[in-house]
Amino acid sequence: MHQTFDVALGVNLLHANQAGADHNRAHFDEWGITCLNLMSSPGAGKTAVLERTLAALSPQLKIAVIEGDMTTELDADRLRQYGVPVIAINTGRSCHLDSKMVAGGIHRLAHEYNPTEFDLVLVENVGNLVCPAEFEVGEHAKVALLSITEGEDKPLKYPVMFQEADCLLITKMDLVPYLEIDLKRIEENVRQMNPHVTIIAVSAKTGEGLETWFNWLKSQVKSQLSKTPVLPHA
Repeated sequence: MHQTFDVALGVNLLHANQAGADHNRAHFDEWGITCLNLMSSPGAGKTAVLERTLAALSPQLKIAVIEGDMTTELDADRLRQYGVPVIAINTGRSCHLDSKMVAGGIHRLAHEYNPTEFDLVLVENVGNLVCPAEFEVGEHAKVALLSITEGEDKPLKYPVMFQEADCLLITKMDLVPYLEIDLKRIEENVRQMNPHVTIIAVSAKTGEGLETWFNWLKSQVKSQLSKTPVLPHA
């Protein structure tokens, strides 16, 4: 005789992660830190954009990086050359950072430094166009990157990433002359998913669009600093 079991469906499996993300964000708010979550597929240029960002803005802003990767600290080592604290998190088999992993990075940062001295924490998520968009980590805004080498259809094939993004960086613009790519179609597809996202075309190699990206980033820091801090949950 076979036994049957009733299984409760519709349970929010992300509830625990969201609670952790809210807790992380409360810490950032208490310390006056803006946190941005950078997400993209592997090879879209997150680390290269971060290198240019740290080189340009670390003299003006106190920045720390939480660097997520499945294995190795190769990207973390690249960013450490810019003299900023870089907390490396290896996720093992996990294809994204979650709020618990980032909480560990926050605690390490708070243990080694005075967190109230920082203006900005940049989280470089694991390269993946799916899972990172589903798991908040405590960020105040999400930044998605899409390389022009990935084609015009990615916003339609992976909609959640682009629906959740507050800012989209279209990267590797220096390759436009060598590719058959329709930039207008990319933007149309993105706008179909998210009409209000800020779209900035950039090249980490030539510097195209980076000043616009820096200004957007600084506006996020300024906006967050204008808000009343919230004490972290117990």
